[in-house]
Amino acid sequence: MEFTPDKITSLQPNEVFVFGSNLAGMHGGGAARVARKLFGAVMGQGVGLQGQSYAIPTMQGGVETIKPYVDEFITFASAHPELKFYVTRIGCGIAGFTTQEIAPLFKNALGKPNIVLPRDFAEVLENQ
Repeated sequence: MEFTPDKITSLQPNEVFVFGSNLAGMHGGGAARVARKLFGAVMGQGVGLQGQSYAIPTMQGGVETIKPYVDEFITFASAHPELKFYVTRIGCGIAGFTTQEIAPLFKNALGKPNIVLPRDFAEVLENQ
């Protein structure tokens, strides 16, 4: 089983860096900053595909406010099998959530051949 690397500094043309953002699209820190500097994230765009990155808002409330955006991402990824999505530990940095809170949101991503999860997300999901 493949897992998202802890640090991503380059991607193949068909690969996408999935990061936690804020709704305002102010990609100033953490993985959002990496997405902006390296993978085409657009300041002012807080949701969806931008360059070789995909933003999932994590800074607007509780876990229940993140779930619809994760579901939207999984639907998008399923519709684009030609792309490979590397999900970072969204929500577990600046947003302050735990792996145990965020990983279950990605349950429907399990088994999708083009969605790669962080090892700790996969471990939480395997133990549910």
